[in-house]
Amino acid sequence: MTKLNSKTEIDLIGVQIDFGAAQKGVAMGPLAIRYAGLAQDLAEIGYTVHDRGDIIPPPDGMSLRHMIRFEQVNATNKQLYDAVSETLTEGHFPLVLGGDHSIAAGSVSAVAKHYEPQGEIGVIWIDAHGDWNDDNSTISGNMHGMPFSAVCGWGPDSMVDFGQKPHFVPTKHCVQVAGHDFDVAEAARMKEAGMNVFPIHDIDRRGMSEVMKDAIRIAGEGTVGIHLSFDVDAITPEYAPGTGTPVENGITAREAFLAVEMLAQSGRLISMDLVEVNPILDDKNKTGRMASELIQLALGKAVY
Repeated sequence: MTKLNSKTEIDLIGVQIDFGAAQKGVAMGPLAIRYAGLAQDLAEIGYTVHDRGDIIPPPDGMSLRHMIRFEQVNATNKQLYDAVSETLTEGHFPLVLGGDHSIAAGSVSAVAKHYEPQGEIGVIWIDAHGDWNDDNSTISGNMHGMPFSAVCGWGPDSMVDFGQKPHFVPTKHCVQVAGHDFDVAEAARMKEAGMNVFPIHDIDRRGMSEVMKDAIRIAGEGTVGIHLSFDVDAITPEYAPGTGTPVENGITAREAFLAVEMLAQSGRLISMDLVEVNPILDDKNKTGRMASELIQLALGKAVY
């Protein structure tokens, strides 16, 4: 097993939220991933797993046309921010199970703030989408399309401001991998911000191995470590049918496995999200099982 900064204790934190997305069902994602045997399998490769249970969003809250259910999303992220901060203070590895991708606003914010005295963190965001909209650029108003922008300081600021004075992650240490469904305005914002983007055609031409070498270098050099935020909709639906915003012609299962295996081998992983598993749309928990396997490989499971 590859040790992650000598951390052998994992805090498993579920977030039962789908308020940030249009398609319902991803709130049950943490249950599906657990049901695939995640905790037991992590224990078998040498980790001590502390299951902190699930964060439950408030049932009601205010909404805006360009930030749908913003009050519930932000309140949930505040709870997650506090939970991840506690995990890091205890010296454990935070493993967050979504839920929709809006939860990364809470998890990444907590990791960046915790390590602020030591330096910057890097972020690798594996996703079919950029998640770089704000309340002005968004077409849908769904907040799972905004968290990457928010944690980098490009808004919406309310999504990451929990009274802690957010520590934004510099875009020079952030990498978007496998994107193939960007909004026009969203892509323009990413270019303006200087984001490092390796879209799907880069993987087609160069291969996942070369792309991940660059991604790990960008997110890892000059940082205290890397946060991985993995949305299963990056994977083509033939392999991961159970997700709320599927996009055809994504990465293969093997490319996904290689990406996380390389990150594990780098020894730079300090925290992780796995999001957007939707059991309602799945086939016999195929995507839940894949999510569990991706997590195990990212945390050092070896095939040989």
